[in-house]
Amino acid sequence: MFSNLISSEPTAFLIAFLSLSVLALYLFIRSQKVAARMKHVTTQCEQLQTELNSERITSAKLHAQNEAHQARIQALHTAHEDKLAAMNASEQRLHTQFENLANRIFEEKQQRYTQQTKHNIEAVLAPFKNELDGFKRQISEQHIREGQERASLKTEILSLKALNQKITEEAAALTNALKGDNKKQGNWGEVVLERILKESGLREGHEFETQMSATSEQGKRFQPDVVVHLPNDKDVIIDSKVSLAAYERYFNCEDDTEKAQHLAQHVASIKGHIKGLGAKDYQTLQGIKTLDYVLLFIPIEPAFLIAVEEEPELVTTALNHNIMLVSPTNLLVALRTINNIWQYEYQNQNAQLIADQAAKLYDKFVGFVTDMEKVGKSIDSAHTSYEQAMNKLTSGRGNIVRQIEKFRELGVQPSKRMSQHLQQLSQDD
Repeated sequence: MFSNLISSEPTAFLIAFLSLSVLALYLFIRSQKVAARMKHVTTQCEQLQTELNSERITSAKLHAQNEAHQARIQALHTAHEDKLAAMNASEQRLHTQFENLANRIFEEKQQRYTQQTKHNIEAVLAPFKNELDGFKRQISEQHIREGQERASLKTEILSLKALNQKITEEAAALTNALKGDNKKQGNWGEVVLERILKESGLREGHEFETQMSATSEQGKRFQPDVVVHLPNDKDVIIDSKVSLAAYERYFNCEDDTEKAQHLAQHVASIKGHIKGLGAKDYQTLQGIKTLDYVLLFIPIEPAFLIAVEEEPELVTTALNHNIMLVSPTNLLVALRTINNIWQYEYQNQNAQLIADQAAKLYDKFVGFVTDMEKVGKSIDSAHTSYEQAMNKLTSGRGNIVRQIEKFRELGVQPSKRMSQHLQQLSQDD
């Protein structure tokens, strides 16, 4: 078939052959160019590889140099830190040494100043030593007395029981004797109150007053049984006008029903007196600066206790009327407490008087020292003036003493002779 094709189409075959030849030639030339280009690229790659290797070597050298520089920098940094630490330590030592030196100098100066000041103060205040010692002795004696009073307070309180028992027994006996007589019962209550006031240590006319007349804001006159004074211009009013007739009947009654009735009457009697005393409004009395409460005194301890036991609200009822119920025992305790308060007040007043006297004496002494300093300066000034005047009399050529003596040498006959001392001074100069 191929031979047939050639024989039949010679021209086409020739064209195909030529085409193949051209293609082969093109491919050959192309391959030569590609080979040349590949060779060029290979050469470039080799150059680039060589350059890369060179750069790597350079980079390795630079890295080594960088590490060396870093090590040197680290060494310099460490050395700098060591020097800085040494400088800080040296500075701290110098600071400590300077501070110690300054403190030592300050302490020495302060010690010298303190010693000098102490010496000066002791010299100035020496005259006060006896006064201050006396003041200390008085204070010490006051504390000793206070301790003794506190120690004896227990004994005094224990004696209250015996005293109260005695008062109760006397009250029972006297109540029997005063049956039904409210006037006599009231007077007897005042007697018991007076006795308790004496036992408390308070003084009439000083710490308390009896039957003191006062006027209310409405102009009505009242006469409280007792007005007890407190420090700071305060007062406590005590009222003792309590009827004990119902209690006497209760005390002597043997029938339980009647006893209950008499006890109820006794409580009612106290309530009535609370109401009446509250209506007097003693808190408004002029000239008496009373507390908010008035003390209602029940002179028989059992009468007080049984009333409160029968009706515990009795105390609250009294408080609502600004009244406090008191028996001989708790009244004596309260008055003893007030007496102790007054004793402390008197001691404080004495201490204040002593302090005032010490302050006045100190002021006098300061004035005396000031005057003595003025006298000393005046003496110094007078001495200087004296020396100057004596120099004018005896010093220098032609001094006054020498000239006066020449009158005597010239025949003047004075009745008195100048002292040998002045003559010697005038001749020496």
